[in-house]
Amino acid sequence: MASPLITGGIEAGGTKFLCGVADEDGAILDQVRIPTTTPAETLSAASDFFTRAAERHGPIAALGIGSFGPLSLRPTASDHGRITSTPKPDWSGADLLGHFRRTLGVPMVLDTDVNAAAVGELLFGGGRGLDTFCYVTVGTGIGVGLLINGAPHNGANHPEAGHIRVVHAPGDVEFPGTCPYHGDCLEGMACGPAMRARWGAPAEELSDAHPAWPMAAHYVAELCATLTYTLRPDRIIVGGGVMRPHMYGLVREALMRKLSGYDASLRDLDPTDYIAKPTAGSSAGLTGALALAYRLVSGRWPMHWAVGALDSSKTESLIS
Repeated sequence: MASPLITGGIEAGGTKFLCGVADEDGAILDQVRIPTTTPAETLSAASDFFTRAAERHGPIAALGIGSFGPLSLRPTASDHGRITSTPKPDWSGADLLGHFRRTLGVPMVLDTDVNAAAVGELLFGGGRGLDTFCYVTVGTGIGVGLLINGAPHNGANHPEAGHIRVVHAPGDVEFPGTCPYHGDCLEGMACGPAMRARWGAPAEELSDAHPAWPMAAHYVAELCATLTYTLRPDRIIVGGGVMRPHMYGLVREALMRKLSGYDASLRDLDPTDYIAKPTAGSSAGLTGALALAYRLVSGRWPMHWAVGALDSSKTESLIS
């Protein structure tokens, strides 16, 4: 009798690694939340989890990793599989693929955290049935995942649309931005730390009527306009801690002003459908990582996975 297909996934974030294993139907068998400390400590704890999970549930067929970056994803690159020039202390040069190949020895695939979350939306959220869409997260940083022809896109390396140059919002001429590499790029002007630096308080403490929000919406709409004109996606799904509920209307209004009626194919664009909230749930990144692993060994996306199968209530073990 054939062994059950068990996949492993990691949503590797700057504050935590969410690791899980799932069965062939996408049901979570085991899950752990590991604080992101040093590479040695965090990666060792993750590989120990998968070793124990394999002992409990059977061999893991493949591992999918959706990680913060920047990452080196070109297979021929000398640093393939590593985090590159990240501002996260101690993590520049961390060898993600090398570590897990040494400790687990299973087939594995690495992609960005936003591409993994986009796969989660493809399966369970606003990306279902779409050919091309973008997944944007606006939080501690700003990242963009891109699915084209129903699969994550990486060219020479993954996109870094969070670092495009943007037009300063009215009244925001003097703020230099917080990006340590570019200053006033998109991320430097509109991520959570940028909002705190500009307004002296974290975004979650600002009222909905605060002038911070139309300004932030201007910058997110700058990104959405650029994505619209360069990629023409079917939808742009925008999430992250900065995207409070009232921000969606502000971004949609700002985007339509920026498009200015240009291009007949965009004039009838429904902004409420085009700029959408994520709907795949808080574990979309882990879902996507597990799906990447499934696709690696099966050659197809697990479209048969049931919505909610990967809900954390189905875990047998959750370590905080």
